[in-house]
Amino acid sequence: MDATDTELYDELRKGSADASKAFAELYRRHHHWTYAYCLKVIGREDDAKDVFQETFIRFYRSAPDSTSPVTNVPGLIMRIARNLCLNLRRDTKETIELDDMHLVVDVHHQYEKDELLDLIGTALNCLEADYREAFVLRLYHDMSYEEIADLTGQSIPAAKNKVWRAKERVKQLLAPVLAEFERL
Repeated sequence: MDATDTELYDELRKGSADASKAFAELYRRHHHWTYAYCLKVIGREDDAKDVFQETFIRFYRSAPDSTSPVTNVPGLIMRIARNLCLNLRRDTKETIELDDMHLVVDVHHQYEKDELLDLIGTALNCLEADYREAFVLRLYHDMSYEEIADLTGQSIPAAKNKVWRAKERVKQLLAPVLAEFERL
């Protein structure tokens, strides 16, 4: 389809004959990054899949109730996904001890690289939810500080601060492992 996201959303909102096709096209355009966002913020594949699915269910169901046109469809999807991720994180508390992880890495082997990526993911899981979200939005989704501030309802300096603090905390958590690299 050559229609814009806004035009497709209007078809969905109005419940036209092409509403199912419009939703399918919007899903096709936005499902990859939406799932990636859910997975990075939540950190557990099964929960991420559930939130991802619920995001598109709510997106579909809310369209007919919308009284005005939506000009930023990806922003709407992101807001739904974000709220669902925050709700899940609020309702689920998980403790991970980085001190219990022992890692010896030879960067020439793929499985060890994967283990290092898992360790970075574990470090992300140790961040407070709002810092982790800012980190993921900035570094994995390449959002500007303005976009992060708008999405989270914070000021731009607050968004910058959260990203900076998240980076510093990840560095701090990974410092013992990085020191191990230097010894190899």
